[in-house]
Amino acid sequence: MRPTTVVGGALTAILALLALPAAALAQDAPMLESVVSELNVTWVLVATVLVFFMQAGFAFLEIGFSRGKNAGMGIAKILVNFSIASIVWWAVGFGIAFGGDGVIAGSSGWLFQFGRDVAGEGASGETASFFIFQFMFAAVSLAIVWGTTLERMKFAAYIPFAIVFSAVIYPLIAHWGFGGGLFAEFGDGVQDFAGSTVVHLTGATGALAAVLLLGPRKGKFGSDGKPRAIPGHNMPLFGLGVLILWLGWFGFNGGSTLGTAGNSFAEVIAVTNLGAAGGVIGAMIMGAMKQKTLDIGMVGNGAIAGLVAITAPSGYVEFWAAPIIGLVAGLLVVVCVLAFEKKLDDPVGALSAHGVAGIWGTLSCGLFASPRLVESVGVGKAGLVYGGGLGQLAAQAAAVVVAFTVVFTLSYTTLWIIKATIGLRVSDEEEDAGLDISEHGMYGYPEQFIPSAELVGYGGGPTATIPPAPVTAMSSQEMSV
Repeated sequence: MRPTTVVGGALTAILALLALPAAALAQDAPMLESVVSELNVTWVLVATVLVFFMQAGFAFLEIGFSRGKNAGMGIAKILVNFSIASIVWWAVGFGIAFGGDGVIAGSSGWLFQFGRDVAGEGASGETASFFIFQFMFAAVSLAIVWGTTLERMKFAAYIPFAIVFSAVIYPLIAHWGFGGGLFAEFGDGVQDFAGSTVVHLTGATGALAAVLLLGPRKGKFGSDGKPRAIPGHNMPLFGLGVLILWLGWFGFNGGSTLGTAGNSFAEVIAVTNLGAAGGVIGAMIMGAMKQKTLDIGMVGNGAIAGLVAITAPSGYVEFWAAPIIGLVAGLLVVVCVLAFEKKLDDPVGALSAHGVAGIWGTLSCGLFASPRLVESVGVGKAGLVYGGGLGQLAAQAAAVVVAFTVVFTLSYTTLWIIKATIGLRVSDEEEDAGLDISEHGMYGYPEQFIPSAELVGYGGGPTATIPPAPVTAMSSQEMSV
């Protein structure tokens, strides 16, 4: 046998052996792709659960900031509005937000579960996970609206606004910011990774329209026009709400990676936590300077403001920038709460914690966006501190102005129509009695408001009786202070 034949055979054998792993990988490629897809869907659904849990955080926060006679109504509001928004998002909202890449709105994806095309793709497990994850954002934005309406808004007025907000108002802004719509036309694109503008400024702007049409609670402003404190009844419950929201935000921002590729969601979650911590510290510092005390409500709102502010830049900034962004948000929230309180009755500070902080968070991308992360996400340019110029900052500012203008116009118009038809506000007598008894027929804390002799049979069943309202150990004047 010739040596060349031996060598040739050996080389052939070696090449065959080397080709075996490649052939195996080729055969396993569909399986590997399936595993990656399932892992991505699993993470998005875990994040969805965390964002859903934020509804409990909003409930506790609002209940804690309410007086005892209004503590129970928050539960009905959260449950009913979330359910209405779920149906409307499925039928209409998701299609407008993500049913194609038109400049103004999507044009497909209606009645999602029937398998209609969504941006060119049929309904599947992946699109279903995206559908439900994005709905949770819509539900959060709607929950923000109601922060300014506590203790005086008719329950019936919530329903039509929830329908319009979930069908049109939020989906339009979501399409512009998340769905390849209008904001993609601003410069090289607007950077809003998880929704400082799309979710939080949208909700806060709707809240501003509501508070302007509702007016303040009875007793909020004295005869001299100066604001009077109306303390919430349960600060521990408020604090628990803040911590639940903080936890939920890890899914809110981290889930916005929409997958696990490169493990970037871990960076996003770490940056989110640093932003929240900076917000608490900023509010603590400014609160001590302005109020000479450590106000629990202000510190809690500092955490919320830090979280809202870091939402837009969470996928665009390095670790060092996150505490700075949160710190500024914490400083701003205290100043703005005190400023707004002089003219507007915002019981939970939503205008400041979600509105002002949402604006600051969106603008902060134009300052701190990292070239490394901008390249990874693929939207916009690096921030000013990295030599990126003013272009990105201008695009961010334009998005804020457009979103605020459109949302305020649509929200104010919708609420004005509701006010002119079914009415927005309960009567003075119902407000004095509290919305628990006047709107829902039962107190959240019956033992505090109903004499023990009248509690027999109260709370449901064939022998239940509803006591006349108000039946309370406190006068209406005491309850309004």
